[in-house]
Amino acid sequence: MAAKRDYYEVLGVSKTSSTDEIKKQYRKLALKFHPDRNKSSDAGEHFKEISEAYAVLSDPEKKQLYDQHGHAGVDGKYSSEDIFQGARGDFSDIFGRGGGGFDSIFESIFGRGGGGFGFSQQRGSDILYETSVTLEDVLHGKKMEIDLEKQIRCDNCNGTGCKPGTNKKTCSTCNGQGQVRQTRNMGFASFVTAVPCSTCNGQGSIIETPCSECRGQGKKKGYKKITFEIPPGIDSGDYTVPDEGNEVPGGSNGDLIVRVRVQPHLKFKRDEKDIFYDQDVSMIDAALGCEIVVPTLEGTEKIKVDSGSQPNTIIKLKGKGVTHINSRGKGDQYVRIVVNIPKKLNKHQKKLLEEFQKDSD
Repeated sequence: MAAKRDYYEVLGVSKTSSTDEIKKQYRKLALKFHPDRNKSSDAGEHFKEISEAYAVLSDPEKKQLYDQHGHAGVDGKYSSEDIFQGARGDFSDIFGRGGGGFDSIFESIFGRGGGGFGFSQQRGSDILYETSVTLEDVLHGKKMEIDLEKQIRCDNCNGTGCKPGTNKKTCSTCNGQGQVRQTRNMGFASFVTAVPCSTCNGQGSIIETPCSECRGQGKKKGYKKITFEIPPGIDSGDYTVPDEGNEVPGGSNGDLIVRVRVQPHLKFKRDEKDIFYDQDVSMIDAALGCEIVVPTLEGTEKIKVDSGSQPNTIIKLKGKGVTHINSRGKGDQYVRIVVNIPKKLNKHQKKLLEEFQKDSD
C-alpha cells in the first residue's frame, strides 16, 4: 500500500496558511478534480485525497494533532467517519445544494451512503408493482401508465417538514453535526467515537413548528402518474424503474420494481425468441398434400403441406417469432403438423381404405 502524501503538499498550502486560504485552495482543486468535470481515470482518487486533506487541515483540533504527529496522530485518534464529519458543513457550503452537493458527490465516488464516511443519505423504500402482459405485448412492447400510491414530498411545506413561514433550528446538542463524540479512556489510550445525536435523531436540526399536513415528516401519501415502457422481448421477472419508489425529502428516492408475468397464450407456446404452434391436418391432406392458412402473432400465413407429410413434421416460418431482450433479431415460428386419424369410419370409407391397403401391398 502506498504511503499517504503530506496533507499540506496535497492541497498546495503551508502550515501558516489561514483557514480561508486553505478553503479557497481546496475549492479550486475540488472543482478541478470533480468527477463530473474531470473524466480522467484517477480524478476520483485525487478528489478523495484532497477532501481528506481539507477535512483535517480545516479543523483546528485535527490540524494540531497532524502538525505534531503527522498521519499517525490523526489516524490513531479518529476513524475515517470522524475525520470527514467535522467538515461536512464546509463541504456543503463550497458546493451548494443545487450544484452537486457534498453528499451526492461522495455518493458517486464511494457508493450510496458515502462509503462509510458518516454521511449516510436516507433512501426511500422500493415499491413493488405487479402486472401481466400478453404474448402480443412481448412482440410489440407496451407503454404503461399507472397511478401509483406512494410517499411523495409534502407540497404544503415543500418537503421541509416545517410550518410554512418557519425554518428548522440547528440542534444545540450537536451543533448541527448530527453526531456527538464519546471518549472512552482505556489504560494509557483514549478512544473517540461518534454516535448519532439523540436530541435531533442524527438530523442536525430540530423542527419546532411542524407542518400540519405532514406532521413534520416532509412527506405524505399521495398518487403520482408513472409512465414506463415494457420493452419488446420481455420475459416474466422483476424489472426496475429507477427513482420512482417512495420519496425521502433531502434523500434519494427508492425504485419502482415492476414484476411482469407473461400470460400463457391459447394458441402459441414461446421458447425465448421462437414461437410454436400445432396445426391439425387430416390424414387425407397429409397424404395428398395441401395448402393451409395458419395464425401468427402478426396475422396469418399461408403454408404448403407436402404430400406424404408424416405426423410431427415441422414447418418453419422464418422471422415470425419475437425478439428477446438479451439477443438481437426476431425468432421463428415452428408449425408442427398434427395428423388426425379418424376414430370412426363408415362402410364406404372403410372399403376404400381396405382397397388402398391391397394396392399398397
